[in-house]
Amino acid sequence: MRAVRFHERSGSDALTVEEVDEPSPAPGQILVDVEAAGVNRVDAVFAEGGFSEVYPHSRLQPPRLPHIPGSDFAGTVEAVGDGVRRFDVGDRVFGAGLGAKFPGTYAEKVAAPVSNVAHLPDGVSFESGAAIGHAGVTAWHSLVHHADVEPGDYCLVHGGSGGVGHVAVQLAAALGSRVVATAGSAEAREVIRELGAVDALDYAQSHDDLRESILDATEGGVDVILDYHLDDYFELDIEVSNLNGQVVVVEGGETGIDHQHLRLALWKDLTIQAAGMFNIPDMSAALTRLGRLLEDESLTVEIDRRFDLDEASEAQKAVENESYVGKLVIVP
Repeated sequence: MRAVRFHERSGSDALTVEEVDEPSPAPGQILVDVEAAGVNRVDAVFAEGGFSEVYPHSRLQPPRLPHIPGSDFAGTVEAVGDGVRRFDVGDRVFGAGLGAKFPGTYAEKVAAPVSNVAHLPDGVSFESGAAIGHAGVTAWHSLVHHADVEPGDYCLVHGGSGGVGHVAVQLAAALGSRVVATAGSAEAREVIRELGAVDALDYAQSHDDLRESILDATEGGVDVILDYHLDDYFELDIEVSNLNGQVVVVEGGETGIDHQHLRLALWKDLTIQAAGMFNIPDMSAALTRLGRLLEDESLTVEIDRRFDLDEASEAQKAVENESYVGKLVIVP
């Protein structure tokens, strides 16, 4: 089969398309004919050396070389391993969380543990299933598991037009919260409003202006904040948070803070948590919920661009360096 691999940890330029042996499903795994694969920042991180080198305190280790990158996928079950009961040959499925411990999804076929897979509803496209994986599970883990967002809460999503951000906006709104998000372009802010945010704000305005804009949009304060760049926004997060508010730091984000900020957070009794999808023991349950939301159109995935396998390096460079709304996908 054709697959993208890297033989050295030197970034997206190291990706090459090669003919490799087709995988066989081990016990507890299924073999999937990949129809689409999602592209995420985490995939580029592993090509650079993995979280243990880019983020030294991570428990994730760099994958063995050569390695197939890619976390997310959607496709059709071609074979099942011993002990698999929930899936049959021919089932439409989608999944997330590969590309680290297991070979990834930038390939024509992938062997995936059933704990990382869910059934894809018939009315949901393979591209949507592939695009929702990492972003959706991270948003779900952040808002439901960590923040326990409730109806009526004001929820602030920094970077609301990004992969995780645009899913988080919709998910928080579907859970009954009132969502305010930030984005850099007028086009992105308009998309955010269409996805369910009560307001979308320009993050390029000054600190003081952004603070006042958030407070005006949230009737004086925020209950839950989803943040990628705590080093840039922690002071702002504290200023706009209600008493007993929650700040959830999404995996991969910058988290540099100082003791003065922590002191201010303590005065407001803020809860600060870190959320990473690779810490979820059974992604299948979250994926199943996300599939239902996609099916009833409470959740959509904005797909900005599509690439083929030969363009995988270009796709990863785009996710690292370019601004766009939603997700990128690879179609083998």
